[in-house]
Amino acid sequence: MAMLSRGRSFVESFLGDSPLNDLFGGKIADGGQIKGLEHSPSGTRKWIKELSSLANVVVGHCARILLLHPEELQRHFEEEAPLSAKHPSCYARNLLEYCCFQALSVAVQVTDHLSDKEFRRLSFDMMLAWELPSATSRQVAKVNVESTVGLDAFVRLAPAIPTVADAITVQCQFDALTASTASHLPFTIYDKYLTEIDKSIKTMKGQVTQALVKSLQLVRNETVIDIDGTATTQPVLQHIGVSTWPGRLTLTDHAFYFEATGVVSYDKAKKFDLSADLKHVVKPDLTGPWGARLFDKAVMYKSNVTIEPVVLEFPELTGCTRRDYWLAIIREVIAAHQFIRTFQLEGVGKAEALAKAVLGIARLRATRETSHVLPPKPETLLTYSWGEEMPAGDLVLAALADTLHHPGGVNEQAVAGLDVNQSGRIYANSAASIVASFRSSTLKGVDKGKEASVPIGEVLIGEMTPLEKAIVQSRDNSKKVMLAQATIEGVRVEGIGTNLAVLKELLSPLTASITWLQSVLVWEEPLKSITFCVIVSYIIYRGWLAYIPPLLLASMAGSVAYFRYMRKEEPIPEVLVSTPPGQNAVEQLLALQQALAQLEALIQASNIMLLKTRALLLSAFPEATNQIIVLLLVCTAALLLLPLKWLVLISFLNLFTSLMPARLETTARFNRRLSEWWYSIPVVPVRFLKPGEVENFRQ
Repeated sequence: MAMLSRGRSFVESFLGDSPLNDLFGGKIADGGQIKGLEHSPSGTRKWIKELSSLANVVVGHCARILLLHPEELQRHFEEEAPLSAKHPSCYARNLLEYCCFQALSVAVQVTDHLSDKEFRRLSFDMMLAWELPSATSRQVAKVNVESTVGLDAFVRLAPAIPTVADAITVQCQFDALTASTASHLPFTIYDKYLTEIDKSIKTMKGQVTQALVKSLQLVRNETVIDIDGTATTQPVLQHIGVSTWPGRLTLTDHAFYFEATGVVSYDKAKKFDLSADLKHVVKPDLTGPWGARLFDKAVMYKSNVTIEPVVLEFPELTGCTRRDYWLAIIREVIAAHQFIRTFQLEGVGKAEALAKAVLGIARLRATRETSHVLPPKPETLLTYSWGEEMPAGDLVLAALADTLHHPGGVNEQAVAGLDVNQSGRIYANSAASIVASFRSSTLKGVDKGKEASVPIGEVLIGEMTPLEKAIVQSRDNSKKVMLAQATIEGVRVEGIGTNLAVLKELLSPLTASITWLQSVLVWEEPLKSITFCVIVSYIIYRGWLAYIPPLLLASMAGSVAYFRYMRKEEPIPEVLVSTPPGQNAVEQLLALQQALAQLEALIQASNIMLLKTRALLLSAFPEATNQIIVLLLVCTAALLLLPLKWLVLISFLNLFTSLMPARLETTARFNRRLSEWWYSIPVVPVRFLKPGEVENFRQ
């Protein structure tokens, strides 16, 4: 553990006034250089033979950060990493990961480390080296400025810097940054992204003033996330009935506040608590003058304690990006507190959970500024919002909660958030320690450094943590979903006629079965009908009806197995659909109108049937009601006196033979009398009440 003691002394030294570039330049507190680090006695650079040139350059920087020689860092890896991590096939990459994670755990604790271009360059070079770690990679030592980082390297190393990425959203973060570069991340975009994160964090810190804390009456450990509607931006409009009030909107990690604009200053803030379990509902809404619903630029919020919904409009000339951003971040705060309640997090775990939400919003802002556009689905960059939507997201959030329930604790080996044990575990830096610095010193009772000494989570060298395994499983499921969605887009067609033609073709097996059954019922071929009647009657008589559903399911399973195993090498046959005649827009509208009219007629017939049934039950037509009573009593006696199979057999024979030539006239006469009886029954009257009359009627 000599490395850790040196790391502790180094942390103590650079947390003072030492500039960050001294860290990457290899200087220590007394201004000297580490002896033997730059060159061997022969005058050549002493590198690790298993690593590529670029990986050796990166390890050299990591060694300077940790005040070690590269060979000492390699020796610590040999002593502390598990045996599986030292297999020759993965030795170089695991050694590089070990060095990078250790160095980053120390370097990110430097104040304003994102502001230093040396740090941004080093973290990018770590990802480049991760892709070509071994000596067989033949990567030159000089880093090519035009080199790009792939998905796997970014996903593995970026979450080690809490401000840059989160393990749950890191892949979506990479996709957002590389949307215009074909899934390859160049340094220019990465550098701009980290610069924007730094600006976003500084903005969060700078917007917390004593006047704001006093006007909002912020409580202990409440972090201000974003403010909109100030003098430098367009106001936020609150709609109350037909009235509209401009003002300032402030979101913290516990609530959002709206301050209406007064004559001299803002009016008293209205607080809407997001941390309590109040059945929050946040969704887009339409607004307009005098209550007209014209503009899709508002957010509607309501909960159990709001008397009426709160509608906040975010005016902008084009689009609704401003509204979509606020909709996403308010939902993220609500989701974070729901996560905390679900898994009953307290103390450090709760602080870390909220910090992840705050940093996720900071990354979303940075991504928006980097690409000059809000991502199409901003929730994919927010930890808890995406965790609720991603495939198997409940398992991912459960794994995250388990990590936060056991954050590691402080021990003799802990070095400002860094802990390494004999199993090769490296504890990650706390996001809460970063967010704690956002808060103003004017907050009562706030402790900005409390979380910094507690290690959060862990990184396993050569293995995956339970959280990483859950995330990988979710990504695999996401790929399956994306492939399935791609097939759906390929068969999606437009037009009512075309979709009806596809539906008709897909239902053709069912239609053929129904047509065959109808032909048997109407006795078109007497021999088929007699055979069918005898077989079904025998099944009913023998009491084999209970075996019919299992037999059908077994037949379906056999058919599926046949197509699965016997025809696995044959391509799936396409569904062939005859193209229907083309229809213009007017013809499609007429067809839609006709379909709606048929639907309306069906609903009307259903309502009439229900009203007539209600009339029979309430004895609106006594004669018909008496007949229903007699019929029900006869059915009751039959159920009590006759075995069930005989009742089923009699019912089947009566129904099946009702359309045979010998009974056709009798059946027609019976149906006519039944229809006349049904039409003679009046319906229960219906009266429509106005809204005010409904309330009086209920009282």
